[in-house]
Amino acid sequence: MRKIREVLRLKFDAGLSVRKIAASLQISSGSAGNYLHRFNACGLTWPTPMSDAELERLLFPPAPTVPSDQRPIPDWAWVHTELRRPGVTLALLWQEYRLSHPQGFQYSWFCEHYRLWAAKVDVAMRQEHRAGEKLFVDYAGQTVPVIDRQTGEIRQAQVFVAVLGASSYTFAEATWSQTLPDWLGSHARCLAFLGAAPQILVPDNLRSGVSKAHRYEPDINPSYRDLAEHYGIAVVPARARKPKDKAKVEVGVQVVERWILAALRNRQFFSLGELNTAIALLLDRLNHKPFKKLPGSRRSAFEAIDQPALQALPEQPYVYAEWKKVRVHIDYHVEVDGHFYSVPYQLVKHQLEVRLTAQTVECFHANQRVASHRRSPHKGRHTTQTEHMPKSHREHAEWTPQRLIRWAEQTGPNTAGVIAYILERRIHPQHGFRACLGILRLSKQHGEARLEAACQRALALGACSYKSLESILRQGLERLPLAQQNLPLLPDEHTNLRGPGYYH
Repeated sequence: MRKIREVLRLKFDAGLSVRKIAASLQISSGSAGNYLHRFNACGLTWPTPMSDAELERLLFPPAPTVPSDQRPIPDWAWVHTELRRPGVTLALLWQEYRLSHPQGFQYSWFCEHYRLWAAKVDVAMRQEHRAGEKLFVDYAGQTVPVIDRQTGEIRQAQVFVAVLGASSYTFAEATWSQTLPDWLGSHARCLAFLGAAPQILVPDNLRSGVSKAHRYEPDINPSYRDLAEHYGIAVVPARARKPKDKAKVEVGVQVVERWILAALRNRQFFSLGELNTAIALLLDRLNHKPFKKLPGSRRSAFEAIDQPALQALPEQPYVYAEWKKVRVHIDYHVEVDGHFYSVPYQLVKHQLEVRLTAQTVECFHANQRVASHRRSPHKGRHTTQTEHMPKSHREHAEWTPQRLIRWAEQTGPNTAGVIAYILERRIHPQHGFRACLGILRLSKQHGEARLEAACQRALALGACSYKSLESILRQGLERLPLAQQNLPLLPDEHTNLRGPGYYH
């Protein structure tokens, strides 16, 4: 008894590990661990006021006088179900068993016989599935033919299957393919079916889920990662060529094929909706079907075990999004489905990630959003935000023919005539914006009166260009009188003065 109390002292007072305690007292690690386990199973606290004799009787009770064949056998199915609840251990369940049956079996017998029973229930049972922890997802190997009523074409529908780890509660639906939109859509509908979300998703290494398989650090598809982040779920793919990592869904697929797809083998379906209606009816029957060796059904186990432990769904529904990698063109635009969207000009020639939804286009650089646009269906066109442009381009983009003419009219009719003359002789008025801006800015250096006089002289000479006006002002030629015959009359409706309405 001396060493048992010493084990307890070294553990709780000195804080030593079991290995160090065993080395200090020169006993086996198994013996030291057994003493501590018995002490914890009895629900005692240290230090204890009990005498050595009392402690010994409690930790090592005498064998009951009741013969083994007359002792109550634990309800192993109940034990198996309770172990899936968070924090429940065999030691706790044995303690509850002994409280109800003081003449019952000891802890070692309890553990040994439970494991023997569990091995008979599921020979491949190697994983402990905690309540609300894992949702296993995969596609069935079988497909279901769907006939087009008009053409008679037969398409093979894929069957998505999801199984909760603790309760084996099952979801199944048919989709046209295993591509990313169908894959993510099935996940969203599955979580809506459950009414809540698990902590972990365990998919196969399907391309839609895992971009690059790896034993330790698999690359998750960005869109799949998007969905997981939306629902607050971690994605832990099964290891390649390790079917036991997703044994739950492998069995679930087998059950779906046996109880749903086999039952539909002789029926004809003419739409995907019709097929899913039939699957939903049989799925409800499957989830309510009693277990063979366990109490209850998948539905009752889900309500008792998984459902209370699942996390609530987000308020906002999931929006499907695709991710693409693009490179910024020299004109600070990226091409997405034939349309060009602007990004900050500093990112020219950089590679960006683009997140596409039905309504938006978002551009990311180094995981930071740098641009956001409303998605456009027009191919070959540009969507440009002013703040993405360099300063010189920004100033240029802010001008229109109407605005230039209105500004010129503030200086005088001759200035407006020169601006209109330049704009109407360009195939595209934008080509003359730079010259017009240069002419209008000459007023800052020479004054509006001199600019108006210079424009009058330029119109008379037919020299309506920035260089001509700059030369006239630099040399002061606008002060010199023109010959009367060279002075054209400016009627109220001059051919060069079409007004701002011409460009609307």
